[in-house]
Amino acid sequence: MSIPSAPPLADALERGPLVLDGGLSNQLQAQGCDLSDELWSARLLADDPAQVQAAHAAYLRAGARVLITGSYQASHPGFARRGLSRAETDALLRRSVALARAAAAAVAPGEPVWVAASVGPYGAVLADGSEYRGRYGLSVAELERFHRPRIEALAAAGPDVLALETVPDADEAEALLRAAAGCGVPVWLSYTVAAGRTRAGQPLPEAFAVAAGNEQVIAVGVNCCDPRDAGEAVRQAVWVTGKPAVAYPNSGERWNARRGAWEGETLFDPAEAHAWLRDGARLVGGCCRVGPEEIARLARELGTAGRAP
Repeated sequence: MSIPSAPPLADALERGPLVLDGGLSNQLQAQGCDLSDELWSARLLADDPAQVQAAHAAYLRAGARVLITGSYQASHPGFARRGLSRAETDALLRRSVALARAAAAAVAPGEPVWVAASVGPYGAVLADGSEYRGRYGLSVAELERFHRPRIEALAAAGPDVLALETVPDADEAEALLRAAAGCGVPVWLSYTVAAGRTRAGQPLPEAFAVAAGNEQVIAVGVNCCDPRDAGEAVRQAVWVTGKPAVAYPNSGERWNARRGAWEGETLFDPAEAHAWLRDGARLVGGCCRVGPEEIARLARELGTAGRAP
């Protein structure tokens, strides 16, 4: 359930922009956590949940008021390989929401804080960089069957919204929306993109059209992409769907899955968010390699630091 002072997220977006958090994984690494396991940050839901709550708290102190849970790479098959049952995995998915709620209660008591339950793409579970390619060789129906159990478990925990995020492929977006239908929780849909297309190569207008007319979808946009791709994507998302946009790009560095390392230069500039807002973005933040310092700068830039929406 939402903390009492937080109105429904869709209503809050009508009153002004909200600042999302940044990359959970880089903050966990800054706290000294080892994320080399194939479960990545999701492993800590089982092994060290206090670290996950501490990472959420760091972003709250920086000015974020929408927290994305540590469930991005959590799945029933992934935890089954660790010997966990379906019920145990469901409990960890629910825990991801509870940890964000606990951080909000400890750091921002009485302030409006929203929790977005992360639903990462099928490719994230493969832990081989497939989320940056899409086209897994699975049908929409097969992807829907994969995503539904984790969506059901997360929805049962009562988040404010489901973040269907880092989606590389319009087919997977369709599957995710089908899996979320009827779960009782609103969703946002965000693609990972490059050069005006999804990672699978579909034009953005075609990809965003999947969410047009779907009343469960409260925002559409992009994440886990080069910051230079965010502006045009925001414009396309709003133009195609008429919905508020969500934008939380990476630092600008690129993930080399073969080397297991980030490469390139940092391009994330909080001042760019003003243009995103003018074009219809209402949820703005950062993804990989964007930490609390950048989120604090973003909150100051947008004038939301220390101000309840």
